[in-house]
Amino acid sequence: MEVRELALSGVLEIIPRMFHDNRGYFFETYNKADFNKIGIQTNFLQDNQSFSRKGVVRGLHMQLKPNEQIKLVRVITGKVLDVVVDCRIGSKTFGEHLVHELTEEKNNMLYIPEGFAHGFSAIEDSLFQYKCSSTYDKNSEIGINPFDKELKIDWNIEIPIVSEKDMELEDFRSYKILKGII
Repeated sequence: MEVRELALSGVLEIIPRMFHDNRGYFFETYNKADFNKIGIQTNFLQDNQSFSRKGVVRGLHMQLKPNEQIKLVRVITGKVLDVVVDCRIGSKTFGEHLVHELTEEKNNMLYIPEGFAHGFSAIEDSLFQYKCSSTYDKNSEIGINPFDKELKIDWNIEIPIVSEKDMELEDFRSYKILKGII
């Protein structure tokens, strides 16, 4: 497995070792011992899967303490632009975002620490899978509008398909007010 540190501290791209032959391919999507060897000690408690048609934008979602979530995300089929926003108070990259392509051909994954809002846009019809370090808790759920003017995220979608719930999410400024930054 290859591990690459990305521009936001703690966010990692993980590329599994693939085994190809005339039948197809095989790879491990997760092996606790291998992840422990690279310093990831996360105890994942919940797996989720979603299907998104081309043009769908999902996010930006996160949970607050005590139910913050670490996520390990990947595409099973298709291609997405995965987006994380650093919402960690005091971080040198607070308020910055990262856009990273995940594809079924590469089978790459993103490891996303606690304190990041997360979302993605489906560049193709995509089956998306993610592991979470804590279970979903509606009372801890928070989000940032994916089209926030301050964040200026390029979702690379001409006419996005977005849920009503995500369109009603607060802007990043509201998050900063909630956290007492402004």
